[in-house]
Amino acid sequence: MTVGDLIDRLSACDRNAPVRQAMNPFFPMAHRLEQVVQATDRTGLPVVYLAEGRDADTQLGHLPPEVAVALAWQAPVQAPPRRPRRTAGGR
Repeated sequence: MTVGDLIDRLSACDRNAPVRQAMNPFFPMAHRLEQVVQATDRTGLPVVYLAEGRDADTQLGHLPPEVAVALAWQAPVQAPPRRPRRTAGGR
């Protein structure tokens, strides 16, 4: 993804919405995004890094299940089928 791709995707979002970073597909957590840093890679090409903050409350907790499913980090989970209720006679 390029910076242009990111801008295009973000332009469809609410400009007042907070930015979060989803991390670690095996233990999905949400993190507060605080910094954007441009640097160069080993070949001299520009690279942009999105970084979390340094505060203790930067990690916000578990990623909402619907986000983990949308990222294909977790499979959708369906409730188990309901069994018929028993009656007072035991049937």
